[in-house]
This record gives sequence, C-alpha cells and structure tokens, in this order.
Amino acid sequence: MSRFGRLPDGEQVISTVLQAHGLRLTTISWGASVQDLRLQGVPHPLVLGFPTLAPYLTAGGRYFGAIVGRAANRIAGGEAVLDGRQLHLDRNEAGRNTLHGGSQGSGQRNWRRVALGPDHIAYADHLPDGHMGFPGNLLVRATYRLRPSSILEIEILAISTAATLCNFAQHSYFNLDGSDSIRDHELTCPATHYLPVDDALIPLGEPAPVDGTALDFRSPVPLGPRLDETVIDHNLCLDRQRLREPRPVASLQAGRVQMQIETTEPGLQVYTGDHIRPGSTGISGHRYGRNAGIALEPQCWPDAPHHPDYPSIRLEPGVIYRQTTILRFAQQ
Repeated sequence: MSRFGRLPDGEQVISTVLQAHGLRLTTISWGASVQDLRLQGVPHPLVLGFPTLAPYLTAGGRYFGAIVGRAANRIAGGEAVLDGRQLHLDRNEAGRNTLHGGSQGSGQRNWRRVALGPDHIAYADHLPDGHMGFPGNLLVRATYRLRPSSILEIEILAISTAATLCNFAQHSYFNLDGSDSIRDHELTCPATHYLPVDDALIPLGEPAPVDGTALDFRSPVPLGPRLDETVIDHNLCLDRQRLREPRPVASLQAGRVQMQIETTEPGLQVYTGDHIRPGSTGISGHRYGRNAGIALEPQCWPDAPHHPDYPSIRLEPGVIYRQTTILRFAQQ
C-alpha cells in the first residue's frame, strides 16, 4: 500500500499493487479504480490511467477505471418511479439526465480497502439512504482477483435496506497495443441487437438488429473504419436477464495481445472514447486524445426504469446483488 494523493478535504487516497499469474494490477481507493494493468512480456499498460490523483478529479479523467453506480449509465430526466414513489435523482449530465449514479456516484467516492491478499483486493463503500436521490442504505463491495492463466476477475456485491435501483459497471478504458488510438483494435461480440439512442444517448425503445450498422461485431471488426463512420456509445443486448454464471460475450485484440470478456450481465456498453481530450499525461507517458481507449462495460441496459421490458435494475431489500466479470488476457 502507498499514498496516491489527498482529496480536497484532506482524505487520503491509497494505491495497492498486486502481482500474480502473469498480471500486475494497480488499484486506487478513489472509485475502487483500476489505475494500471500490465501483462507479463508486454512493455506497455493495457488500460488508460494517470500517475497522480489530480486528473481523476477533473472532467477529463472522470470514471477512468472506476466502479460506477449505484446506477451505471443513464436514467432519462433524472427521474424514476419505484413502488409508486417518484424519485428525483441527481441530474449530473448537462442538467438533463443522471449518469453513473449522479455527481457523487460510486465512481466519484473514496472507497475503503477491506481485504488484501497475495492475489486479491476488495474495496467497500456505503451509499446512504437518499444519496443522489436513491432510496435505501446500500453497501457495495468490489473484489479484484488475479487468477491463473492471466485472468482478472471482478466481483461486485451489493445489498440495500430498501427497494432501490442497482446496476454497477467497471469502467476501464482498454488499449492493448500501446498506440495513441484503438483504430487497429479488433472487436468481436455475438450480440444480434443493440439499443438505438437519441442525441442525449438515451435509448429510443426496443432493441434493433445490428445488421448493416456500425454496431455489428459478430465477426472480428477493425475499429478504425467504424470510428470514421459514427460515435459508438451504445448498449449491445446480450440477454434479457442477468445470469448466475459468467459466459463469453466479447473479444478485443490488438497486436499480439488478446482480451476475452465473460460476464453475468445482460448488456455490454461499448464506448470508443470519442470525447476524450488531451489533458494530463497518462501512465503511458503521453496525453490521451480521442479514441485513446475503448470502454467495454458489462451491465444492465441503460434507462431501464423507463422500459419495463428491459432487464430490471430493481434490487429488493436484503437481497444480494452479484455481478461477475472475467477478463482473460493472452499473447498471440
């Protein structure tokens, strides 16, 4: 454990390094974030991150590597109805919508380190009743484990004292070849449908076929031409419900490095970093710009409270929310 920096109120953010099974993982308590990730034999980091705390506290570094929630992604209008009660949530995106649980959601909080071993680390946070407009005292715990064969497993558990909305996501930006952009990365995902969105990235309604769109990744697709075609910040529809056990949902490859994703979640938000702007120097030694990394975020579908036919993000009191995502890394 080492000191990573201090927040404006003086609270200390800590950094912890794990090394096992061919992976070297650095996490920080701010947002329970992945700050750095290395694969043995690869000279560059596999994620975007910053060497100091300051960039994480700015708009330019917000959510980099964080566990975002208690409701990841967007809720239209910052409002939802739960058991007949109108919830007025924090509208932290252009004053219109709620993004990643509000301006002080879990990705913008300093978590407590609650467990540490040679191959795992766990962080926990308490989101009080009414926090950002959400009901229920909610306890959340995120555990990172390094497994044999260069596997990073991410488990998120949560429990609430009242019915609430709960949908967490791990928000790392991946760059597997160490270049300035992800143009030469190839993405594969078997999803046959995606969610079309409006200009505020709010889903329009029912899923649409990926056929003939920039969201068709059923065969390995180089990202460069797709980035020229459109801005990708969409949910790929994997299932209609969350599963008990993770299953393969996507693969990302660049150069000699491949990452395979398995998850319990019914959706995969794909965001190609179109709004990343050069700012502070990253752990790679240069400033990140547009398309410097790709966020592949297993989660439930966005704006679920306004779409009864979407996978539900309702969490009953006393029921344990459990999400598992597995990242398998290899060199070709």
